[in-house]
Amino acid sequence: MARPKEFDRDTALQAAIELFCEHGYEGTSTEQLLSAMKISRQSMYDTFGDKRSLYLAALDRYNTESVSRLVADLKRAAPPLKALEETLLAFADRPETAAGKGCLGVSAVCEFGRADGEVAGLTDKAGRILASALESILEAGRKSGDIGADVDIAEAVQFLGSSLSGMKVSARGGTPHETLRGIARMAIRSLR
Repeated sequence: MARPKEFDRDTALQAAIELFCEHGYEGTSTEQLLSAMKISRQSMYDTFGDKRSLYLAALDRYNTESVSRLVADLKRAAPPLKALEETLLAFADRPETAAGKGCLGVSAVCEFGRADGEVAGLTDKAGRILASALESILEAGRKSGDIGADVDIAEAVQFLGSSLSGMKVSARGGTPHETLRGIARMAIRSLR
């Protein structure tokens, strides 16, 4: 008879996400993971597989939650450009403790680039979901007249995605909230 798990899978996965955010894949040892997750080596292998499988599960969970939060913010009951501005400003105002840990999605791109197909697949999936939400809100903004008729929607989607990534890297580097808010406001001004 198999023994029941003595830990919560979601809690353990969240601990792994936090370590990978802080140190990246290569910078995080299996021993650090086991200690942070408060599980044994065998429990890790039985539940998540090896370190790489755990990393992929952590990246998938992180990307899903991060993009879902941004998409939910974009869908607020507000005029499109206002919702977009509030989303960027809310990101800029995240607590320093959260911003300082870094973004696992951006970290994965920086660490792996396109060299790892599975990692690239996960980051691409998150990017497509965010791009679709941005495209929808930009189209709505164009229809309402908030976004300039000369703004290329496809370029604006890429610009906003890059702006968010840049804000994440800047936040990790300790950029003050007000500077991040300035970046957000500049991005919004570029759409008018």
